[in-house]
Amino acid sequence: MNLLIYDINYAPELTGVGKYTGEMGSWLAAQGHTVDVITAMPYYPEWRVHPAYRGRGWFTEHIDGVTVHRCPLYVPNKVTSLSRVIHEFSFQLSSFPLWLRRCFSTRYDAVICVAPPFHASLLPVLFAKLTNTPLWIHLQDLQIDMAKELGMFKNGRFIDLLFSAEARMLKQASVVSTISEGMIRKVADKRVLTETPLLFPNWVDETVIRPLPRSQSLRAEFGLSDTDKVVLYSGSLGEKQGLELIMEAARHFQQQPDVKFLIVGSGGGKTRLEALVQQLQLTNVYFHPLQPYEKLAALLATPDVHLVLQKKSASDLVLPSKLTGMLAAGGCALVSAVPDTTLYDVVSTHQMGLLIEPESAPALIAGLTHALTTDLSHYRHNARAYAQKYLSKEAILRQFEADLFHLQQRSLPLSLA
Repeated sequence: MNLLIYDINYAPELTGVGKYTGEMGSWLAAQGHTVDVITAMPYYPEWRVHPAYRGRGWFTEHIDGVTVHRCPLYVPNKVTSLSRVIHEFSFQLSSFPLWLRRCFSTRYDAVICVAPPFHASLLPVLFAKLTNTPLWIHLQDLQIDMAKELGMFKNGRFIDLLFSAEARMLKQASVVSTISEGMIRKVADKRVLTETPLLFPNWVDETVIRPLPRSQSLRAEFGLSDTDKVVLYSGSLGEKQGLELIMEAARHFQQQPDVKFLIVGSGGGKTRLEALVQQLQLTNVYFHPLQPYEKLAALLATPDVHLVLQKKSASDLVLPSKLTGMLAAGGCALVSAVPDTTLYDVVSTHQMGLLIEPESAPALIAGLTHALTTDLSHYRHNARAYAQKYLSKEAILRQFEADLFHLQQRSLPLSLA
């Protein structure tokens, strides 16, 4: 098949949506498909264009057999609701010439649009209409619902307008998919689709990310001893996790010198967290940059307990992508989740982590106290088993490929199908 992927994020970004879209593109190319990508300069989660890409305009590169067309975009120094809107629309504006050129030059069997941003599908919708190309919209999170719940926009009429625009674009898709059962329910409840969205979950390569002995972890590299009790938060440092609670917990454990908190990652919230460490005079919190993929298994083998923290308002609007790696590595996660959400239900049902109330410092402290004094081997075993059974990269992408072939057949004229 000849495929076009559109996503503001793509490889070589190490975390978030770009990681998965990059792996998807590379996997499809490895199966013999022709894959074009229209994307921006890599900038996430640091919110700074990566050094090798700074100062460049439109250009094309090749990554793992994929033809990647890069567009410049505005990346704000400080991420606010307004600056993020400008950031996202700058990518749509800069990518428009690439779409226009393809209207007259290239025939695709399918266009795959990955959101957020929710309005990313505007240009793919127009292209699909003009060229009679099947359009697959994949929702990695529900951006407008999230913005509403987090109070990022106060004007009710404006939010209603955004929901209306989202509905119009989703209606034009041949296929809509998302990453969890809870998000499928959220999309179905919008009552804009005639068919139930497909489940297309995030995955992990369980042959690469696997349990490692402590001797192969990054403890020595990070200056930690084998007897330290290590708590790790890794990934994007954003607004929807409520990460300031980590500082409250670190202050509680300040008198226990063997308890160490690692924060590995980057994002818009990192500066605020570093300021909190200084303000509270914490000596048991350590910041490290994102680690390269080849070190991920070693990083995930480093802690005694992983943290997966979300605000209550984010329940079922996003499923933490970092969880896949933790599970594959056989880690035990302390998860803040609301009952009757996908995250809560899957962790509880499969007994692969400890659940606590979101946005509660006392709950986090109590959960950590329990986790650091309990045998967690049962949870670790269940986590690895779940990843192998439900999150296998090969199995998930094989099903995705089969669904793409089915979409292609549906779109062929009857005489050719």
